Amino acid sequence: MNADEARILKLRAELRDYNHYYHVLDAPKVPDAEYDRLFRELRNLEELHPELVTSDSPTQRVGSAALFAFSQVRHAVPMLSLGNAFEESELFEFNRRVIEGLDLPAGDLFGGGQSIEYTCEPKLDGLAVSLLYRDGLLVQGATRGDGTTGEDISVNVRTVRNIPLKLNGSGWPAVLEVRGEVFMSKAGFERLNATQMEVGGKTFANPRNAAAGSLRQLDSKITASRPLEFCCYGLGQVSANIADTHIGNLEQLKAWGLPISRELKLANGIDQCLEYYRDIGVRRNDLAYEIDGVVFKVNSLAYQRELGFRAREPRWAIAHKFPAMEELTELLDVEFQVGRTGAVTPVARLKPVKVAGVTVANATLHNMDEVARLGLMIGDTVIIRRAGDVIPQVMQVVLERRPDNARPVHIPEQCPVCGSQVERTQLVKRSKGKETVSEGAVYRCVGRLACAAQLKQAIIHFVSRRAMDIEGLGEKSVEQLVDEGLVSSPADLYTLGFEQIVDLEGFAELSSKNLLEAIEDSKRPTLARFIYALGIPDVGEETAKVLARSLGGLERIMAALPQVLTYLPDIGLEVASEIHAFFEDEHNRTVIAQLLERGLQLQDQGELHPEFAASTSLAGMIAKLDIPSVGPTGAEKLVARLETLDKIIAADGIDLRQALTIKQATAVREFFSVAENAERARAVEAQLREFGMHWGSEKKLVEGLPLAGQTWVLTGSLERMSRDVAKDKLESLGAKVAGSVSAKTHCVVAGPGAGSKLTKANELGLEVLDEDAFIAFLNKQGIEA
Repeated sequence: MNADEARILKLRAELRDYNHYYHVLDAPKVPDAEYDRLFRELRNLEELHPELVTSDSPTQRVGSAALFAFSQVRHAVPMLSLGNAFEESELFEFNRRVIEGLDLPAGDLFGGGQSIEYTCEPKLDGLAVSLLYRDGLLVQGATRGDGTTGEDISVNVRTVRNIPLKLNGSGWPAVLEVRGEVFMSKAGFERLNATQMEVGGKTFANPRNAAAGSLRQLDSKITASRPLEFCCYGLGQVSANIADTHIGNLEQLKAWGLPISRELKLANGIDQCLEYYRDIGVRRNDLAYEIDGVVFKVNSLAYQRELGFRAREPRWAIAHKFPAMEELTELLDVEFQVGRTGAVTPVARLKPVKVAGVTVANATLHNMDEVARLGLMIGDTVIIRRAGDVIPQVMQVVLERRPDNARPVHIPEQCPVCGSQVERTQLVKRSKGKETVSEGAVYRCVGRLACAAQLKQAIIHFVSRRAMDIEGLGEKSVEQLVDEGLVSSPADLYTLGFEQIVDLEGFAELSSKNLLEAIEDSKRPTLARFIYALGIPDVGEETAKVLARSLGGLERIMAALPQVLTYLPDIGLEVASEIHAFFEDEHNRTVIAQLLERGLQLQDQGELHPEFAASTSLAGMIAKLDIPSVGPTGAEKLVARLETLDKIIAADGIDLRQALTIKQATAVREFFSVAENAERARAVEAQLREFGMHWGSEKKLVEGLPLAGQTWVLTGSLERMSRDVAKDKLESLGAKVAGSVSAKTHCVVAGPGAGSKLTKANELGLEVLDEDAFIAFLNKQGIEA
């Protein structure tokens, strides 16, 4: 046996194995790009040695054998695969073969001369299926299988919501076999994985796997619960012709109620095909679903019949694939980076590989939980995925290629930058009246600003445009200041002098003066900007605004207990605990004190905001304690009967049963019999009173919030104010400003250029204000625009 023959046998064995995992088990072992490379190598070798071609070679078959768990369906017309083009030259070669196969005048085969009309549509990344209609009724659904025999999935396809069980209209052939792709949108895939994680189920690597796994469930109820969609792209067996063209067939199928691609277009000649490919390639990441290329088909059905088929693919169609978003490469090492909050994050160092047209040498690993989930070891062969501008990710380990010298990945015990201890974060949760602490996914360096990495990142964040907005301090400048020992905390920025910075690299007399002026100009930030600039873990701009707007002053924010902070919109106990811990830290308190001593004057400080005050009540506080069996209604009954927290804590079973069921009364008694619970409740009430909130004042405070409980949406570009300013004004009136329109939206403010949000608002019949009407509304509320 010579080398080529041995290689052919090896390639066939590998491809059969990959086919089985991909088509039968819905668990791909390697990326499509790797499979395509091996397949092309096999096909080229078989072309060199035609005597070695066998009928069971993967080049002569489609997919893999049908799954034995389903009954089998033999396709009356084989479901073939498509040939692939990866380069423009291969697409021109396809066009040449089409023209020659039709015996047409050649002309200029590279775009000019004879033009063939092609249909163009995205190549959806899902599972190919066949739907059989008899007299307009859906009677059978089947997978592609090996192209000749597939699985009977009739019960499951009936659960896909956009597959009609009965065709619309009339005039359909008595026998009509529709072929298409069952897929899952990106949003549906994310929802499914989120749900799977919540229930401890299996998550899916990508939408294609999710769609295939969902459609081939033995329990059709599971399939019905999954967000599957169908798009048809052609016909199989039909008892009567429908149209003379491929696009004519599809348009008629659409009239009968079957979904076709909205991106379906005609192209006159190969140049227009390439224009379509480039255009949709630019828009690829904005599409609602995953695609891996474009399918071009000769539009004339007469031409299709004349061109015919190869062993496994039609001669009249081709898939022009996009550069692979997934590739195989080797994990050379895992290094650890330290962020501004001290998070110690693993980063994969890879053998460079081109993914989606970009050379990738690094990839995110998120955290150590992700490393454990992947089962990742240094030296592994891994699948890397990159979509658009998304940071490359390690998606999967190819266990069959793990070397004997593979090494496990360990989190460092000491910070790789400063040598301080690395500790695992803790999660705080409240359940059944108790707070429980568990291990989090993030590890942090405890060195804080004594750690150079954290210090540099913290200052870079502090001076950024959305924070303190100090122009002239870029990353390199900050690194110089830290490395030269001129700055050891954000407060040190306000002690810098001209002589200290003028001799630094990149600075001169004018730039030094400008920087000092920018530092001086930054001394009057809003409270929200200042809170955001501090870099509290998990506190972004919106949370900083909520803290500033609701509590009204730095002292209240610094003193607020976690349980009090949970009254604020969108702040859960875990984030509340991070905020409280940040301000409890002595070093952080010292830096804040130094900032104020060095001239910072915080703007917009005042009283408790009515929105916060209106959200607090004794009944609400009791409900937030999560006493088993006592919800908001039970808490209101309890307060109506006993009136004060002290009376509720001291109440015996007889008093409690006057307001509650026996089960609820017992739960309240047991809860407050634990001294820690009673003390925590009293501490929360005491702080609320200290802040100026008193039970019984809620109704009066709500009257000052005309938009309390309302959700508004801003869309388009406003000309007389920025959208940030408009948002602040709405929030000052008690409104919540959301990013998307729904039936719960109260009003939409639409400026020039408003798009899909305005369309949806009109479809839902929501109130819509233009900018002039919005400003008039604000003026009516006493708000200057």
